[in-house]
Amino acid sequence: MGKLVRTSTPLLCQSKLLCSSLSYFFLSLFFAFYTSLSPTTKCHFRSCPFDPLQSPLFIYPQSYGQHKHPIPTIISSCNSPVFFSDYSFVLDEIRRVIANSSSDSNGLRYVQGNKNGEKFGNNYTTQKRLSYYDYHDDGIEIPCGFLKKFPISDYDRIAMESCNGVVVVSAIFGNHDKIRQPQGLGFNTLDHVCFYMFVDNVTIKQLYFHNLLSRKTKENRIGVWRIVEVSSEELYENPAMNGVIPKYLVHRLFPNSKYSIWVDAKMQLVVDPLLLLHSLVIMENVDMAISKHPLYVHTMEEAMATARWKKWRDVDSLRIQIETYCENGLQPWSSKKHPYTSDVPDSAIILRKHGVGNNLFSCLLFNELEAFNPRDQLAFAFVRDQMNPKMKLNMFDVEVFEHVASEYRHNIKQHGSDVTQSIRTKRANPGLLANGGIRNKCDKYLEKMWDE
Repeated sequence: MGKLVRTSTPLLCQSKLLCSSLSYFFLSLFFAFYTSLSPTTKCHFRSCPFDPLQSPLFIYPQSYGQHKHPIPTIISSCNSPVFFSDYSFVLDEIRRVIANSSSDSNGLRYVQGNKNGEKFGNNYTTQKRLSYYDYHDDGIEIPCGFLKKFPISDYDRIAMESCNGVVVVSAIFGNHDKIRQPQGLGFNTLDHVCFYMFVDNVTIKQLYFHNLLSRKTKENRIGVWRIVEVSSEELYENPAMNGVIPKYLVHRLFPNSKYSIWVDAKMQLVVDPLLLLHSLVIMENVDMAISKHPLYVHTMEEAMATARWKKWRDVDSLRIQIETYCENGLQPWSSKKHPYTSDVPDSAIILRKHGVGNNLFSCLLFNELEAFNPRDQLAFAFVRDQMNPKMKLNMFDVEVFEHVASEYRHNIKQHGSDVTQSIRTKRANPGLLANGGIRNKCDKYLEKMWDE
């Protein structure tokens, strides 16, 4: 098995007075020197350069192949720098915020199922889904999955319900990624942050094959991550749709958590999650923080790229989805949408404050993904703009995203498995495009987008 390593680190910065005085002097020199050499350091820096970090917590066996180098970033400067407060200060502040949070930060009531129904959600009609967008706290129940029991062990479920502070969540379905350990963790973070990785049976077989897990223990851990096996064959046929459940329904899987961070398995955090939450969510007083897409601003741009690059192969369903949104009020991004700075996010990392705003958005978006496809960037702006009350959102620059995490390519090679035959793209029906297709139903959208 891999080796778990915990080492003690000198607590050099526990004194805020020492930290503030030393940091002012050293950071003045440090920041002035390095910013003169490289503009990338403007994106973030620690208020105390002596904040103690955890040493690497896990050493992988050689048989478990990981990509050694992340994908190179394309952005080399940052127009919106993010500054992180002293780690000890952040730790105390988040403790205080969590302690003062109400026990029921959820505020929503959900449609309940019999736990043994045929579907995890209900795939409601368009008009039924839209009827929940205007929310009033009058006892209405919001559809939000879980009409069928989420298939995990009771042992894991109880542990998840006991996570009452901050949770970091990721998932690997279909063994398409490698488990990577976060870097830059503060000395006390593991006492206040839960790390959960959801996997299916295909993925967990590979973890056993590489001796990363032992069948002798009930609780599976790989480094900081607690591994939770999901019987995904009881959910959706598409592994990506199964991954949507922990990605957008994290507030239901962890009903007592106050904050969460979703991290795609292709990403590796390189900044402490407490610092990220404090800087991007708490200090900004928002429900959610998410990066802007590096290339696209308009939903239609993302839809066209999704079809062009075969990110979703049923092009007819993409057309129907975008037509549906155009007919029901989707508008291209413009300055009128401020403070929202884009309609297209990069959703590989999502930081959330659990409460009515974020939870309502997550439920409504999940329903759209179930109705159409798991490409969450296509439904993002429609849900955000149509829902009421509005969600407070921090869409930070992609340069910040590239500085707080490293991105790796998906791994799709599996030991002992046959190569999956490529799925042919289902082309759009030309007749449908000619008669009432997207070029008619979304004409006004396209005209406004091109005018911009």
